[in-house]
Amino acid sequence: MRSDIIKKGFDKAPHRSLLRATGLKDEDFDKPFIGIANSYIDIIPGHFFLHEYGEIVKEAIREAGGVPFVFNTIGVDDGIAMGHEGMLYSLPSREIIADSIETVMNAHQLDAMICIPNCDKIVPGMVMGALRVNVPTIFVSGGPMAAGHKKDGTPIDLATAFEAVGQHAEGKMTDEELYEIECEACPSGGSCSGMFTANSMNTLCEAMGIALPGNGTILAMTPERIELVKKAAKRIVELAKMENNEKYNMKNILNEKAIHNAFVVDMAMGGSSNTVLHLLAIAREADVEYKIENINKIADKVAHIAKISPSLTTVHMDDINRAGGVNAVMKEVSRRGGLLNLDARMISGETLEERIADATILDTSIIHTNEDAYSQVGGLSILFGNLALEGAVVKTAGIAPSMRQFKGQAICFNSQPEAIEGIMSKKVKVGNVVVIRYEGPKGGPGMQEMLAPTALIQGMGLGESVALITDGRFSGATKGASIGHVSPEAAEGGLIALIEDGDEIELDTDAHLLQLNVSEEILAERKAAWKPYKNEVKSKWLKRYQLLVSNASNGAVLKTEL
Repeated sequence: MRSDIIKKGFDKAPHRSLLRATGLKDEDFDKPFIGIANSYIDIIPGHFFLHEYGEIVKEAIREAGGVPFVFNTIGVDDGIAMGHEGMLYSLPSREIIADSIETVMNAHQLDAMICIPNCDKIVPGMVMGALRVNVPTIFVSGGPMAAGHKKDGTPIDLATAFEAVGQHAEGKMTDEELYEIECEACPSGGSCSGMFTANSMNTLCEAMGIALPGNGTILAMTPERIELVKKAAKRIVELAKMENNEKYNMKNILNEKAIHNAFVVDMAMGGSSNTVLHLLAIAREADVEYKIENINKIADKVAHIAKISPSLTTVHMDDINRAGGVNAVMKEVSRRGGLLNLDARMISGETLEERIADATILDTSIIHTNEDAYSQVGGLSILFGNLALEGAVVKTAGIAPSMRQFKGQAICFNSQPEAIEGIMSKKVKVGNVVVIRYEGPKGGPGMQEMLAPTALIQGMGLGESVALITDGRFSGATKGASIGHVSPEAAEGGLIALIEDGDEIELDTDAHLLQLNVSEEILAERKAAWKPYKNEVKSKWLKRYQLLVSNASNGAVLKTEL
């Protein structure tokens, strides 16, 4: 066992002495040591109960004959960090989480790991760290939140609350109506109930084979979820005890086939645009060369068969679970043939083909068939053009048909707060393309999410007449013609930095186009006179991050060599 290096031999007497201080007995030194990476934190709704899951996992591991060691990662709640300087820390927290997983697991040479994430950057951060450690690892998230409901029975969620702010600002909603939504939108623990970033990543953990079926859809804090947690804990001990278990090491499960499968499922379910950022980073940690243009090749072949909030406000993760879950989605996708790598190995031991063999759609009004798909192309698109030489990302699943092709006049803002002020003060008009720049990984720094401005645009009734582009990114709760991850970003001299108010910007999601319709001569003059705008950064951590981070098309990963 890997852990023998800290527990076997006469020279390890001091190590064993320290381990005995934690409660270990003679018989424990012949058992596998299992790390439990828990992301329990009180301030995040999807995490405040995870210490209870940790205790359940510990007990299940002991019963199965392993020795459990719980350790924790940090977490940032993007919804609470939204709209102020706290959001600068969200994406950088992914790196801290990955580093902490690598540090604890390798410093103590533990044999296997079970990860308990749920929200925001915590899932990809744990995945990235687990790939570095490369031991058998299973993921079991905290589970999604139930949808909220207004008094009249209308289903609501966090996106409803953000959009309500825009409606209230327009005088279209009373204080009392806003308060009702505030109190009912997030009714329980769990990751926010739509296909936002957390639930997107938790479903993709199923597609990548590193989680058990139901990981992305079984509601949090339910008996069914507890059973899934116990099952995952038992499985990780089985793997740790297995002779020659290297085939279940993280990089042998999460490989090129798994990355491809994740993007296929992402397209079929219309996941958060953040999944592109995270999957590109995960691919790098998995030593997989993955070109961003491959995403469009997948999207052009995969039907969009499950539409979930924010794209469809009446459907939430619990509905997907009742309709057959991610397995039913994958089974339907597989009917077209050649889209999924069905021979990909799952952490549970079977192939993907075997996992989904008996899956079926239980409600075709929730999970559609290929023939009755919302769209015959996937729910995400990578755009290219002079504005996005290295790519930009749009969640086509959330765009009104009338906005799939759009030309508009630019109105430019050099920060998210400036943009929010401009939208609230009615500077943005019908036919505009809102440009929010210097908010990329390096420029922000930290690539802020833009849920506040996009929700304001929706709430103010401009969702089908105004587009938005940014070198920042969006919450999974964003909908509308919102194009993020524009690369190169403004801070590195990307063309987005040279846009001026009134310039024509052209968007065509079907042709994968994002274009600034300004002559090369004029752009050359602007480039010669350009002086980069710089956000003031006081944080020592964010300054280090700014020096090392790559742009979004490279996954916003940190450089390891200068």
